[in-house]
Amino acid sequence: MKHYKSIAWMMAIAIVSTTVTACSLDGYEPEKPFTTCPPSKATLYAYGISQSGTRFGDNASNILFTEDDIEWFDVNTRELRFHNMKEPLCKKLRLLSGVEFRLGDQTLFAGSTFVGLICSEFFDDLVLCCGKIDGGVVDDGHYYLYDCYPPQFNNEERVLANRAKRAEQWELFTYYLESKGKLR
Repeated sequence: MKHYKSIAWMMAIAIVSTTVTACSLDGYEPEKPFTTCPPSKATLYAYGISQSGTRFGDNASNILFTEDDIEWFDVNTRELRFHNMKEPLCKKLRLLSGVEFRLGDQTLFAGSTFVGLICSEFFDDLVLCCGKIDGGVVDDGHYYLYDCYPPQFNNEERVLANRAKRAEQWELFTYYLESKGKLR
């Protein structure tokens, strides 16, 4: 009886091996892995997206900002400083909408929520926060890319998991800004 069980197991392993081999030969190629080398001649830019996740539009007039609008990004404070913007982001983008950061045709961060400094909701994923309290007054000229909002919940399990999911994109984002001399 033991002899039949071992033959059955060997047949099962052979069938599984044949199936796996056949499936791997079907011409399917997995998506290209995300690379930490910026694409050549790519431009960093951001679109506004609605709460439902649809982009406000693909044409140039719907771009919120490009790398040319970024003065610098501070990796320690996560402040994103802009210069020469005709209209502040807080006027271009509705609060609780999203921002899609792109580098060429690659999406870096999609669905980043745009919040004001004084927001009563909790977000466990990337947030573009507008505002800084300076002397008791909210200054809307400051923008921060936080892993969550409010930022004091940085060590929550879901926040850490979301941060880990976008680690490669974050590395590419900072590497690209560094290559443009826009990293602090």
